[in-house]
Amino acid sequence: MRIALAATCIADTLFPGAPRATVRLLERLGHEVVFPRAQACCGQMHVNTGYVAEAVPVIRNHVTTFAPVADGEWDAVVVPSGSCTGSIRHQQAMVCRRAGLDDLAATADAVAARTYELSELLVDVLGVTDVGAWFPHRVTYHPTCHSLRMLGVGDRPERLLRAVEGIDLVELPGAESCCGFGGTFALKNADTSAAMLADKTAAVRSTGAEVVTAGDMSCLLHIGGGLSRQRSGVGTLHLAEVLASTRDEPTPLPRVRSGAGAGTVEVTR
Repeated sequence: MRIALAATCIADTLFPGAPRATVRLLERLGHEVVFPRAQACCGQMHVNTGYVAEAVPVIRNHVTTFAPVADGEWDAVVVPSGSCTGSIRHQQAMVCRRAGLDDLAATADAVAARTYELSELLVDVLGVTDVGAWFPHRVTYHPTCHSLRMLGVGDRPERLLRAVEGIDLVELPGAESCCGFGGTFALKNADTSAAMLADKTAAVRSTGAEVVTAGDMSCLLHIGGGLSRQRSGVGTLHLAEVLASTRDEPTPLPRVRSGAGAGTVEVTR
């Protein structure tokens, strides 16, 4: 298949390892990946914070950039983010119609119909759960709110992770609870967000995992920040980075802060 990658703006600017791993994984499975250079934000942040009018030009850019998938030039669009995929699927056409842009809304619907979050693409479209990955580490999985509730990815990520050779996948207590990030929620409700993060990081640490993984870098940014401040020794990796790991090209464990107080050290685990 010929698959276009929507890297997402947060991964493109802060965590390029996630989209790169997505490309490495899909190419290993025999697919061609293209990267439309005109892509930018999907508009989710604007819509979620009430700047709907300001979201229109952002959405227009996304829809026109990925419109070739609606014309059959590409077979699918993959997004390594449940949150952004949810926005593309449930918000973009709605915003266009409310702005009176029916033609753009129709194209948005056509693009959204061929846009998939990574685990959806692998399991539903490509028909694989064992992607030939090797990752011999203790891992726990956080199902992000948008991927779980807005997108409904279900257990697809866990099915993919369970097929990874060498992995010790441990259940995360209270996995379906929010980590407290939620875009600007963490800024507008800092105290509540911090309390939710404390619960999430305590749950992660109780598993004894070396790595917590998820399908959204935004949530991992939040969780990873908390784990780092606690010098927990637990790192974060995107789902794509775990699935892209092989014996020949293993994904290294992230650098983490471990220990407490004056003896704090930064190590690569």
